[in-house]
Amino acid sequence: MSFIEKDKKTEITDTIECVEALAKIVKDNDLGRLKISTEDIDIVIEGRRCPPPMPMPVPMAAPAAVAAAAPAAATAPEAEAAPVSGNIVTSPIVGTFYAAPSPDKAPFVKVGDTVSTGDVVCIIESMKLMNEINSEFSGRVAEIFVNNGEPVEYGQKLMRIE
Repeated sequence: MSFIEKDKKTEITDTIECVEALAKIVKDNDLGRLKISTEDIDIVIEGRRCPPPMPMPVPMAAPAAVAAAAPAAATAPEAEAAPVSGNIVTSPIVGTFYAAPSPDKAPFVKVGDTVSTGDVVCIIESMKLMNEINSEFSGRVAEIFVNNGEPVEYGQKLMRIE
């Protein structure tokens, strides 16, 4: 690799060789990112190292709930095999389920309440955003599968409407 003087214009091949050499340094040293800036050029090389994962309570809480529910599921396979009457409202996103608009307010719906298509039935907080979940069905709320404040996954059953 040749070093480039600031006063001279460099050929593109010299620049490519330089970038390749820098990429090798990033790879060999397992660097996350290397940035070099001059008056004429900016070079940023991203390594393969993934950024540290952001702490997410949803995946951490889910295995414990699944592990706790495993014995119950093993003893009641007939309950899962039985057809469920009514329509199921599922979570469109990963987040935290909230039954009410705020802790001091009444829940949007309770078992036995009647809902119409488009009514807000809960909120799912995801990435600090409160997402209102609307019912796709009209009918009576027969069952709510999630408790207030619990994490939910994409596609998880939230409630059954008959």
